[in-house]
Amino acid sequence: MIAGTRAATPYLTSEAIEKAQGPKELFWIDGATHVDLYDKDEYVPGVIPKLARFFAA
Repeated sequence: MIAGTRAATPYLTSEAIEKAQGPKELFWIDGATHVDLYDKDEYVPGVIPKLARFFAA
């Protein structure tokens, strides 16, 4: 799970990762809001390799 530290609902992210089964990982993006992670160039390029490694494993 990837979430921004400035998202409006970080408690929901924490709760979801605690309840998740199987392989899981939580990666916080410092300074990002939820919507920032959709298309802002300053955040998206750093997330792509993280996702690729997780799904490859």
